[in-house]
Amino acid sequence: MQHSFDRTAEDLGNAIHLEHVNVTIPDQRLASLFYGAGLGLTRDPYLMVSDDNMWINAGRSQFHLPTGKAQVLRGKAGLVIEGREALLQRLAAVKPKLADTRFAFHEANDYVEATCPWGNRIRVHEPDAARFGRIALGMPYVEFDVPAGTAKGIAKFYQHMIGTPASVVNGDGTTAKVTVGKNQHLLFRETDNPLPDYDEHHVQIYVVNFSGPHDRLGERGLVNREDNQYQYRFRDIVDIDSGKPLFTIEHEVRSLTHPMFLRPLVNRNPAQTARNYANGYDQAAWAMEPAHYDDQRERLAAQRPAAKAN
Repeated sequence: MQHSFDRTAEDLGNAIHLEHVNVTIPDQRLASLFYGAGLGLTRDPYLMVSDDNMWINAGRSQFHLPTGKAQVLRGKAGLVIEGREALLQRLAAVKPKLADTRFAFHEANDYVEATCPWGNRIRVHEPDAARFGRIALGMPYVEFDVPAGTAKGIAKFYQHMIGTPASVVNGDGTTAKVTVGKNQHLLFRETDNPLPDYDEHHVQIYVVNFSGPHDRLGERGLVNREDNQYQYRFRDIVDIDSGKPLFTIEHEVRSLTHPMFLRPLVNRNPAQTARNYANGYDQAAWAMEPAHYDDQRERLAAQRPAAKAN
């Protein structure tokens, strides 16, 4: 008998990749120590190699770090990085060089949270197929703190304006979860705490239907920048029915015809040093090895009893 599959489990909707988070930073040396030496990520070797910007690769996603007044994400970015003990050792090693900054890190049961020299929080998880799919190195989510009572309206905004799956989760209805790629989400978690003023940081996504969201956003006057043929921006998330602003975070929206769509990114293996160097181990894999291919083993196991019965 033919196996019955849940085809909706593979639906991504219109947004198919969360590519980068952009925050300006005042000191590239300190940023290199935190993101490169501490977290173990990789400065892009091909683009933005001067002292006015820095692109940091994390699997197939990036942090963009232009030089300027420090910006702080109103929330946190989530990363998957394999090897907790090695991560903790790297963070401890850079701690003396990041003294007198906001740098800090601590352990929790299922993550390590590190704070950059200017206050950006990065929550680092071990690879976990049940939570993050096959990501071995990457950015599975960005989480924002949003005003109380806005999660439902935010989810509805993304459903109607961007055309991507979004729902209210957590049981108590205080978190909106928006699909923006395979095993990638934007999370909007309600808080009663006062929020800092928005300082112009942004996130970037790729969408399949590029013109549809542009038309719908444009009808409401929400497109705030027309960058080029392949890219536009919006920043205000509003209540679909009333037009009331719910939250502000600029989105850089790119088409799949953008020249940099899924550009191959270099990811170094941070365990490789001059002292222990081994040929063939310079790069880190951003996805799990073939043995972890989705649920292939579970499917085969389920099919074997049926085959024996026949």
